[in-house]
Amino acid sequence: MSSGDKKGVRAPNALSIEQAMYLKHFDLSERPFSITPDPRFLYMSSRHREALAHLLYGLGEGGGFVQLTGEVGTGKTTLCRCLIEQVPKNVDIALVLNPKLTAEELIATVCDELGVEYPPEIHSIKTLTDILNRHLLDAYARGRRTVLIIDEAQNLSAEVLEQVRLLTNLETPTQKLLQIILIGQPELRALLARDDMRQLAQRVTARYHLEPINREETGAYIQHRLQISGVTTDVFNTAALDHIQRLSGGIPRLINVLCDRSMLGAYVEGKLKIDKRIVKKAARELLAEDTSVSGRRRWLPLALVGLAIAAIAVVYYRPWQPVDISAALHADAEVMSFDEHRPGPDSLPPARPALAPAADPAGIPAIATPPQPEDDDNLQGESLTALLLDADKSYYRDAWTALFAQWSVELPAHVKPDFCNFATENGLRCLLGKGTWASLRHFDRPVILTLVATDGQRVPVTLQHLDQDSAELVLGGELYRLPVGQLDIHWYGDFAMLIQAPPAGTLYMKVGSRGADIGWLRQQLETIQGVDLSTDNPLYFDNGLHQQLLAFQRSRGLVPDGVVGPHTIIQLNSFSQLSGKPRLTGGIS
Repeated sequence: MSSGDKKGVRAPNALSIEQAMYLKHFDLSERPFSITPDPRFLYMSSRHREALAHLLYGLGEGGGFVQLTGEVGTGKTTLCRCLIEQVPKNVDIALVLNPKLTAEELIATVCDELGVEYPPEIHSIKTLTDILNRHLLDAYARGRRTVLIIDEAQNLSAEVLEQVRLLTNLETPTQKLLQIILIGQPELRALLARDDMRQLAQRVTARYHLEPINREETGAYIQHRLQISGVTTDVFNTAALDHIQRLSGGIPRLINVLCDRSMLGAYVEGKLKIDKRIVKKAARELLAEDTSVSGRRRWLPLALVGLAIAAIAVVYYRPWQPVDISAALHADAEVMSFDEHRPGPDSLPPARPALAPAADPAGIPAIATPPQPEDDDNLQGESLTALLLDADKSYYRDAWTALFAQWSVELPAHVKPDFCNFATENGLRCLLGKGTWASLRHFDRPVILTLVATDGQRVPVTLQHLDQDSAELVLGGELYRLPVGQLDIHWYGDFAMLIQAPPAGTLYMKVGSRGADIGWLRQQLETIQGVDLSTDNPLYFDNGLHQQLLAFQRSRGLVPDGVVGPHTIIQLNSFSQLSGKPRLTGGIS
């Protein structure tokens, strides 16, 4: 092989060696940015949750089609794998991954997937369909349902699509025998919109188009994959995440490729933090892997497409709007980070004279409101606005002091930010993220909210009690009660929370993990689930423990991914017999 040939080719074992070294460098248990569709790494953005909900809804329908489309790399196949893991036990799945088949080959493939035997010499569609129909009728009689999933369905020919439609005619007098899910690229929508496909299109009972994720979700997506691989600190800084979003356009597969190459580049440079420079260098290396003129020409349209996608993302992503992740509370991998993401006191405005709060009959100050009944709610909002404008840097410590006090922990005056390290010393952990009132009620723990003043400054306040209509919060060391609606004017979803870590401090556990906290997890699930999880090795995360964890996650509305993370730990702690965990919607548990 010539030197010119060697330039663009890597030795067979070189990449695996480098990957192994960067895993060790970042203390990773596995590659976080593999492009294989592993459901464990699925980050449930709001779009993915909606898509999965449509698929699950389709499974409950009595026949017909469910359609899921999306650009290449948006996570359709991974969602499909996640769906398969969540189907009820009485559902049989036939999964077709290569739809470039004839009609006869497709029906034969469905039979193979379902374990239906047929003479190998048969090539008649009618005979194969009759055999399949007998199997479906027998399955129905046994209380089983059958689902056919076709991935890359945009590659189906019109002839094969028509045969797929005819499969939905297999039925009893009251029930369709086959539910069909079509998953494909945007071309599938155009295909089904054709006039000759109208009979099939009319049978689509649920359809969803999966869009790329936005900048905020990209950061959460990257952090989620790192956490699943064993890293709880932030590897990519804000500028790096911004650049990854611009280059990838929010396409998860492209995000994976960029992050994987960036981590390899950081390892080569001996760095544990990845900045924009490393990401830009990684992108140049990806673009330069084919250095020929034709190679550069092939990359040009891809780059233009990426820029177009990024431009669209800028138009539709409005960072000043609240981010609704109320449904995302059902996922253990939510917008979160630890220790490194800290709201800084330097962002607060300079000191101004404080306004005196007015006490209400219950002894808790209410937001002062001039007596003008024409628009009382708005006036209360204006008074809160004035209080926020009067904030100074001391409000940052005041907020954290009040939050620690809820956990019966005193924040000494000599402790300087960072307060998350202080939390760790006291058996607690910081959980930062985005949420809604519904999500905070789901967590049911006191939080620090970051409110935005009219001058754009960010002011931390401690929310220590929340009921249906009112909130109690500590603002600058003073306790106030005000309607929840008044906070909406200034709160855009940012919060900080303390959670009680397991005894040994482990925040992530999955099958194969070992340690003292596995024993703690086993004991918690035994108590909560009322089961016996005795084993010869109680400190090992085995399959029995995994199954009970899945059952617990389902019961608490969490995504049953079998991974213990902060959200699962919060729910476990809510059932713990130990006291001392403050509640946002009540007292101490």
